[in-house]
Amino acid sequence: MSFTDEELAYLRAQPLARLATVDPAGAPDVVPVAFECDGRVFWVGGSGESVLATRKFRNVAAGADRVALVVDDLVSLDPFVARGVRVYGRAEQPVRRTGMTGPGVYMRITPTVSWSWNLAGEPVGEEWYPSRRTVHDVPRD
Repeated sequence: MSFTDEELAYLRAQPLARLATVDPAGAPDVVPVAFECDGRVFWVGGSGESVLATRKFRNVAAGADRVALVVDDLVSLDPFVARGVRVYGRAEQPVRRTGMTGPGVYMRITPTVSWSWNLAGEPVGEEWYPSRRTVHDVPRD
């Protein structure tokens, strides 16, 4: 496992992420999504067939499997405290499974590189938060 215990605790405590995909013409699309992280991969999807018609699923179905996922929050404005995790990865074609919203259609996102910052929730200093960069091993099933 490439995520630290602190990163996993943070990811599991956050309800939303932002998922970026690209359409076949190269136009980016970013949407908020509910997600699950099992420590190795992320799952994004939902109940019903309608999820397959969403832009994110259409983009991946068209072969644009490189995605980005950001999970972050703003703890305070005064003092300024931000923290988060950014993930680059590969999305797979959707599968049927039972996920956080129940039985449905979900895509699996396998991280390739991730960055995390300020998970301890410290106020920003004279310089922006340093980040931890991790290159992830591709999980084998």
